[in-house]
Amino acid sequence: MNRNLWLLAICQGLFLTNNVTFIAINGLVGLSIAPRGWMATLPVMGYVVGGALATGLVARTQQRFGRRGSFQIGLAVAFGSALLCAFAAISKNFWLLCFATVVAGYYAANASLYRFAAAELAVPAWREKAVSLVMAGGLIGAVAGPNLAAATREALAVPFAGAYLALAAVALLAMLFMRFIEFPPAPPRRQGAAGRPLGEIMRQPVFIVAAAAGALGFGVMNLLMAATPIAMQICSLPFSDAALVLEWHVIGMFAPGFFTGHLIRRFGALPVMGVGLVLNFACIAIALSGVDLHHFLAALFLLGVGWNFLFTGSTTLSLTAYTPEERDRAQGALNFCVFGTLALSSFASGVLVTTQGWQLLNYGSLVPVAITGAALLWLGQRNRRAAAANA
Repeated sequence: MNRNLWLLAICQGLFLTNNVTFIAINGLVGLSIAPRGWMATLPVMGYVVGGALATGLVARTQQRFGRRGSFQIGLAVAFGSALLCAFAAISKNFWLLCFATVVAGYYAANASLYRFAAAELAVPAWREKAVSLVMAGGLIGAVAGPNLAAATREALAVPFAGAYLALAAVALLAMLFMRFIEFPPAPPRRQGAAGRPLGEIMRQPVFIVAAAAGALGFGVMNLLMAATPIAMQICSLPFSDAALVLEWHVIGMFAPGFFTGHLIRRFGALPVMGVGLVLNFACIAIALSGVDLHHFLAALFLLGVGWNFLFTGSTTLSLTAYTPEERDRAQGALNFCVFGTLALSSFASGVLVTTQGWQLLNYGSLVPVAITGAALLWLGQRNRRAAAANA
């Protein structure tokens, strides 16, 4: 870990502080001011819809301003959108809150490239560990996010308005750290070497599986995580319990970052992703077994660890699918797949948990988990056949 990686890990942690706080409070704020109960998670959905819509713009700003310049623009958007969320909460304007979270999605799309930037800050032999260790910086968000939401819940007369103001301060802090990161220059664009068309890149089996596993794994995680505070409130559990569950969930998401890279280097990306898939099944089984605090706590912790294995593995796998000249558009396409799936899962989360209940939500999540498993098996068999043919 060099100095730049440490600073990027801190920025990753502050980004997750924003994400976790949004997840913890947006559904509850939405539930309190939405015209209909099933609209409660629309502000959560707005965040990821904004991220999906911004992926193309982010790719262009990355090309135009470089890593640090584009990341700083994202943090400026995070600052402004947090202030707008606070105003929407105070004025009880539900649609303004949704708009503000859509704007905040630009920051999410931008900061989601931190994991790719991490690979550029290390020598090629250590890319897996660099990605994994920077993602481990999310532990800051695991602790800070839920506690920030709980501590600022009643800071102002309107519940959670103070939390949005605190997120504006978090964005300013991240801008300070980002200022001192020295990113390597973008690869030179050689004459006639623009790389392959995006369609050709996306048709590669390794890209298909990396995109599917990253998007569906993230989608399942978001489906269950976004619904958890609402489900726990429906089950008459206090917000302090929901904050505790989210804290341990995000610890599960990022604590494995200290060793996931080692596992991928030793066993390969696909086996590690397979373990993540098994942990997703275990999470769903526990969630279906009861609705006490320990059920939510164990299920969400396993969900976090499973997400880490799937997402770190899919990110590492995707690095083999494109050349440096193809980097920005390939990473933009990967992020679009992730954010598009997150948008769908965020909307489905609120609708299902408020109309059908927590159990049906968990049963429904088995479908994308099974699809992800089929994709991993397909690529694994394809790789074994290729290895046998070359032997």
